Amino acid sequence: MIRDVVSSVFLLLGALSCLLGALGLLRLPDLPARLQAATKPQTLGLLLILIGTAVRLEFENAATLVLVILFQAVTAPVISQIVARSAYRTGTLDRDLLVIDELTARVEREDGARDAGDDRGK
Repeated sequence: MIRDVVSSVFLLLGALSCLLGALGLLRLPDLPARLQAATKPQTLGLLLILIGTAVRLEFENAATLVLVILFQAVTAPVISQIVARSAYRTGTLDRDLLVIDELTARVEREDGARDAGDDRGK
């Protein structure tokens, strides 16, 4: 009985977190905010859902869910970073909205080094 209640609480909290993340994707105005909504609450929601599921399973089966949690915790921030950098480089991201822009100098250095390499090859 207690396992059912604990599992239900985790599953409902996870579903609520995923729902809030999905609403954030629809309602937030710009790309950085949407990336935040896509990674943080979705990862937390999946974590809670998997914990709720693990409470109901035997230990051997629940241990497999730990791998899923670790994989999600590692890949979600990396994918978010790649999408944000791609948006920044293509000009999709409005740079005027950024409070701190530490990427401009690095992008300019990389582009300058690439251009210098192209000039040497000609």
